[in-house]
Amino acid sequence: MADVKTWDLGGLVRERKELAILAVVLVVLAISVVVSKLIVEPQPFPTTIIDGFAFAETVNGGEKWLRTNYRWLTRAISGGIRYTLDMVETFLILLPWPVVVLGIALPALSVGGLRLGLFCVVATMFWGFMDMWDPAMETLSLMAISVGISVVLGVLIGIVASQSNAVESVVRPVLDTMQTMPAFVYLIPAVFFFGIGGAPAILATIIYALPPAVRLTSLGIRQVDPEIVEAARSFGSTGIQLLVKVKLPLAMPSIMMGINQSVMMALALVVLATFIGAAGLGYEVWQALRHLNIGWSLEGGVSIVLMAIIFDRISYAMSEEGKAAAVHFEGTFKLLPRRLEGLGWAQAIENGVDAISVLVGAASRHVAAFVAGLAGFVLRPVGRDLADGVRRLVNRHVFLVTGSLILVAVYLFDAYLVSIGGFPSSWQFSIRGPADAALDWLVVNQAFIAVTTWIRGAVFSWLLDPLADFLVALPWWYTIGLVAAMVWLSAGRWLALVSVIALMFIGAVDLWPVAMFTLASILVSVFLCFLMGVPLGVLAACSDAFEAFLRPILDAMQTMPPFVYLVPVLMFFGGNVVSAVIATVIYAVPPVIRLTSLGIRGVPPEAVESARSFGSTFMQILVKVRLPLALPSIMMGINQAVMMALAMTVITPLIGGGGLGQEVFTALARVNTGRGLEAGLSIVFLAIVLDRLTQAWSRKQQEALGL
Repeated sequence: MADVKTWDLGGLVRERKELAILAVVLVVLAISVVVSKLIVEPQPFPTTIIDGFAFAETVNGGEKWLRTNYRWLTRAISGGIRYTLDMVETFLILLPWPVVVLGIALPALSVGGLRLGLFCVVATMFWGFMDMWDPAMETLSLMAISVGISVVLGVLIGIVASQSNAVESVVRPVLDTMQTMPAFVYLIPAVFFFGIGGAPAILATIIYALPPAVRLTSLGIRQVDPEIVEAARSFGSTGIQLLVKVKLPLAMPSIMMGINQSVMMALALVVLATFIGAAGLGYEVWQALRHLNIGWSLEGGVSIVLMAIIFDRISYAMSEEGKAAAVHFEGTFKLLPRRLEGLGWAQAIENGVDAISVLVGAASRHVAAFVAGLAGFVLRPVGRDLADGVRRLVNRHVFLVTGSLILVAVYLFDAYLVSIGGFPSSWQFSIRGPADAALDWLVVNQAFIAVTTWIRGAVFSWLLDPLADFLVALPWWYTIGLVAAMVWLSAGRWLALVSVIALMFIGAVDLWPVAMFTLASILVSVFLCFLMGVPLGVLAACSDAFEAFLRPILDAMQTMPPFVYLVPVLMFFGGNVVSAVIATVIYAVPPVIRLTSLGIRGVPPEAVESARSFGSTFMQILVKVRLPLALPSIMMGINQAVMMALAMTVITPLIGGGGLGQEVFTALARVNTGRGLEAGLSIVFLAIVLDRLTQAWSRKQQEALGL
């Protein structure tokens, strides 16, 4: 009984604490409303601070000096990259299409198994089916060069950072800024120094994709077990030997994950680089947006999604976890006839795939054995040791040898026997007609028009307009003080000081009203994500069938280029700030759904069974047990939604969105690096403040739950 009373008392204390927090929030909100109403005259940021803080002028002056004195260097770099890009593009476009398909599918087959190999075949051929083969090759060329350089630089910098705490402390804040800076901001100095086209796109992509490779390389090396390092050092290993023979091999899973993230970030910026003249699939989507052609944009968008999935799956499969997941069970083929008895079609197909995997592996080994024997026979007169070395090398890299032979054979067949040429036009088909017809039907459907009109009016009149007016009307000093107090109470005084400096910067560059409008748009977008994402996440957690239905949709939503969403939103809702909010919600809602479902599914079964044993209904268990215990995960989903919404701010100006994103977009059009950097840093600082607040709230929920 004492335990029960103690538990009840603790629950009562928690409830009173939550009520006290709610009361404080309501009081602060009421005071803020009163302040905004009492102060009739606008309170602009002091002009003395704005005039004295010539940030944009300083940046532009430094940029002009660099361009004047180092134009020879930028032109040499741009020329070298442009020449390399032209060679790679020409090579890939003129290459027989089966070589490209096999060149992607065979490595996928080697590291990820037959399923991944077959998926890569279908996904790669989809580019040809949609008549997107040449744009896909242009995007692949940009990716190959930019990812290659960024991975090499990232791994090298990560190795140096892992060996020195001083270097790590210098690199960390730089990486934080690089990862939170809007992608568009990188394009402005790239255009200024290197012109337009593929060269500045590659250089901007290298910078944008560098941080994950640096971070995860350093992290992986630092997390190597100290006992293993000490054991190697006790055997007399030097620092270089420790790094090369011990630390790097053990850190390889983390390094591969960093490469995976760099690849995905590079693809995102390569697509956006169409705005500075880069060719490829992004250009196709951009042209579709300009012509309001949903079918065209869908073809380009799906092609980009498939390319992203290919890169993601292959790079993941190259890590240790992926290799373990791709192990083939050769005994499956021997047991196949017996296992097929009485099994359904799904299991039969599964066993069939395993059997084909075994046959492919066996064929590869036989081919490699033949090549090894042939190499040994040919090289034996030259030297027995050389012949044995080549034979061992071939046997150790069975699939690499077999795949290379297949690619060479197809290439020689095309060059000297029968010309295969480009992707067959007879195989091409289009989904533009059905997609455009469906969209046209929706656009003229009166019921649908009434719904979209009501949504547009409700979001603007009830949420966005009142909140934006409220935030803009608040005095800047009151907002800074309120935010500083919230951050101090949630995350500590040092982060509160950082928040004050960040907000003062926004005011000093004369972007305070614009930033408040952006903040209003972000808050409305995240609120709508919460209203939509949490119920869908709850349904996905409670129903395996609904979760299986939702998973591929969320995968596609998270890999689709952001501005693909702009075409249907623009046609349904017109070009305005509400359309920007709706496009942001579509882009940012997946993490809320995923993490809500993950949090509810992760609730300990003991807690649910205990509540059920006391007679709680399904809804009571959901509201009183599962949702409270899943709150830290839900808060993390909201955190991710905030960051994705901020990333979307530089895309939505294409359909009438305003705020800081419009400032960045205008600076890109005018090649004004200083102004673009001011607006970009303002977005970064808003992201830092909101990120720290939401993470602090999530941590407090975890601490309250004893997690």
